[in-house]
This record gives sequence, structure tokens and C-alpha cells, in this order.
Amino acid sequence: MAQNNLLTLKDVDIAQKRVLMRVDVNVPLDANLNITDDTRIRAVLPAINYALDENARVIIASHMGRPGGKHVEKLSLKPVAKRFSRLLKKDVQFVPDCIGEDVEKIVAQMNPGDVVLLENLRFYPGETKNDDEFAQQLAKLCDVYVNNAFAVAHRENASVVAITKYAPVSVAGFLLKSELNYFERALENPARPLVAIIGGAKVSSKLGAFENMLKQVDKFVVGGAMASTFLKSVDYDVGQSMVENELLWEARSLMKKASMSGKAFYIPVDAVVADRFDPDAQSKIVPIREVPPDWMIMDIGPATALLYSEVLASARTIIWNGPMGVFEMDAFSRGTMAMVNYVANSYALTIVGGGDTDVAIHKAGESHRITYISTGGGAFLALMEGKSLPAVVALQEAAHRTGLV
Repeated sequence: MAQNNLLTLKDVDIAQKRVLMRVDVNVPLDANLNITDDTRIRAVLPAINYALDENARVIIASHMGRPGGKHVEKLSLKPVAKRFSRLLKKDVQFVPDCIGEDVEKIVAQMNPGDVVLLENLRFYPGETKNDDEFAQQLAKLCDVYVNNAFAVAHRENASVVAITKYAPVSVAGFLLKSELNYFERALENPARPLVAIIGGAKVSSKLGAFENMLKQVDKFVVGGAMASTFLKSVDYDVGQSMVENELLWEARSLMKKASMSGKAFYIPVDAVVADRFDPDAQSKIVPIREVPPDWMIMDIGPATALLYSEVLASARTIIWNGPMGVFEMDAFSRGTMAMVNYVANSYALTIVGGGDTDVAIHKAGESHRITYISTGGGAFLALMEGKSLPAVVALQEAAHRTGLV
């Protein structure tokens, strides 16, 4: 996806203007509504600080969770406003709604350098329905619309697609542009060998990514529950492991296509197995040919981790999506954590996104040694599948429509 015609915040005059910035600060909260990880908030600070340096009036808009078009108090963005205030070192006013006359009045009273955060966009059903009327009401709040929410760029939502038809000017934020540039660099003109590590639960969710990446990737490394489907497709007995039996032919076909096109395709040679899906289950390490009939695969084994480390040693570009096992349970986290260390220690350009892989990297304390950690799982996967992102297409069309490119 070429980004040459994607305008950014730096390409337009925002001095003293109302800048509506769509971000994704859908951060995790504990039972007391305290933020437990503010990575997504910190990721959008550079664009907000730039707008403040340019003396703009900044209106921040985001969603939180899936309230289904209704007001759900525990999904309010109020705690996020407090965290923004702390990180920006200035007062960020929380607005208890995101459209309507009261919101318009608050925005009209803003001074240059002020920042407000609107309430959860998804409290209105029009957001997820890409509703034009809802988008028009959002557009009333701004002179310049900035999409800085890569994580929802694959969705046709009003605040990322329909709004671009009504905002006077629509551009990309720094985070969105950076995400797209890194991915383009990794897939369209990579330093080789390019290795893709694909994990997670289901082959079905990654089938399009596998098919598309066969064109660019030199080596595939497979783990997670989906590895069981690949293993069974070539006649290994995987016991009670989760298998997508309807996709056995597709899995076998993928490996055959990779082989015929000279691409290496690695599947586990040993595994950590358990007698049940439970953190306290009885477990042991077995060669992949010796999975007990009544047990299930929970993680890649040490021999597989060593094999994969050798594959990664020669890599010059690594893309990783999805963990190697049930890493949320400590007993079955070693495979994923070993891969985190191998990727962090590699000499390659490393890009990680989605499938809880970013969670594993932060848990291992290795985030500073990864070249780029994507903020968007679904959008990252859509790019891996070779799809255009609706939000990006909308920005490009808006730029042409307004004569900016």
C-alpha cells in the first residue's frame, strides 16, 4: 500500500485551529477503573504535542471497549483524561459526551493550546455503523481532522471513514503514518531473509495473511494452537489439541505452495503437552510424534525453540504476529518468552503486532529492543493479508477531493 499521497499533520496549517484527533486509547482497566497499561496513550503523545506546539486547539476522540451503542459507565474515558493530563503536564478537560450542542459550546470556548477529551464514541450506535449523520456532527467540531488511530484503520467506523467526507481538511497523524511506513518497509522492500513468525489460535484467522505473504516471505515459523492444524494436516497425531479439521487441506496446501516456491515452512518438532487446559495441569515435554492421545499441545518445546532460534539468526527482517503457546499460563509461557528473547537479540528489523504478542514482549521487558511494536492487531493482520485499510483510503480520497494532492 503506497503512502506517498497520504498527507500528515505537518502538511497543513493548524495554528489556532480546532484539531479533532481520532486516537485509539482503548486501554486496559482494572476492577477499580485504574489504567494498567498506558502504552497506547503514550503512542499518540507526539502528534498531540506537535499540535500544541503549533498553538492548535486539540479535541481528542476515541472509543473504549464494546458498549454496543449504549452508555456504559465502566467504559467511560474519564480515567484516560486524567492520564493525559499527567503525561501532557497540563489540564485535559473531560467532556461527558462526544456530539451535540453542549459539546459544540465547550469546543467553541477553547483557547489555543487547550486540550479536551470527548466521551466514548461507541456510546452512539452511529460510530460502528459508519453513520453519516453521526460523522457530520463530529466534523462540526473541527477545522482539521487527524486520524492517528492505526488500530481501528481496518474498520469502517464513522470517526475514521465517514467523517472525512465532512471535515474541511483530513490528514494522518504521526502514529498512523509510522505504522504504515514500517509495514511497507518490511514487506514491500525488505532486507532479506524475511522471516514471518505466525502464531495464535486459528489458521482460519490468518489464512489470508499466509496466502498473501507467500509472495514476499522467505521463511515461515509457525506456533500456537494453529500449529496443531498444520501438524495434523501432515498426519501427526496431536491428541486432544484444538484442530480446525475443515482447514486441513488448506494447511497442507499452504506448506506445499511454500515448498514449491522455495520458501521454508517450519512447524514444531516437540511440544509441551498437558492432560487438560488448566494452569495446574500435569504437563511434560514430548517429541511431536509422541503426543499422548488424551493430552493436548500447550506450547512449543525447547527443541522447537532452538530450531526457530537458528532460523531467526540469519534473518534481516522479522514480522511476528501471535504467541507460540498459552503464554498467559506461566507453565506454558516458555516457548513464547524464548522467541521474545531471540527476536530481541536478532540483528534484524523487527516488527511485532497483534495476537497478544505485544503483551508478551512487554511482560518480558524487551519492548525497547524491538524495532517497532504495532498498536493494532486487526489492522496489522489486514496489512499482512494485503488488504487496503478503509480509513487510509478515506484519507487519500479526501486529500484528492480537497485538492491537497
